[in-house]
Amino acid sequence: MNLKAETLKKIDEVITHYPVKRSATLPLLHLVQEDAGWISTEAIEWIAAKLELPPINVYEVVTFYPMFRQKPIGRRHIKVCRTLSCALVGGYKVCEKFEQEFGCHRGEISADGEVTIDFVECLASCGTGPVVMIDDDLHEKVDATKAVALSEQIRQEAKQK
Repeated sequence: MNLKAETLKKIDEVITHYPVKRSATLPLLHLVQEDAGWISTEAIEWIAAKLELPPINVYEVVTFYPMFRQKPIGRRHIKVCRTLSCALVGGYKVCEKFEQEFGCHRGEISADGEVTIDFVECLASCGTGPVVMIDDDLHEKVDATKAVALSEQIRQEAKQK
């Protein structure tokens, strides 16, 4: 598994914070996903060995928490809240608009490799829905027009790279 030296150093340091190595499972999964972009079978086995656990114990955590990705995603991650308060004010339509804009369905990578669109549970801004998170940036009161503008912004930023 190819992790940055900085990530490996953080992993070793994080483990020291826990009296029982197993307790470092979640933080290690977050660090690996931040570095690699997703959690592969190889990563699960590597973390298990690092924490002296059977791999099934790490796999159980990965499959329980929806924030852990088990396959690669696009360079940008568009997460649309699907919880009731956002759904009632148009969250599903916003998600469909992003799918139209990038020509892909939820969970897929767009043809240009730029985005993956996903539905997620509550983004904790229920009074300002529909809510969309693009990478780590929260966008509130997103309607179809704003979804188009955000899509265009993503395309412009991709051209600048």
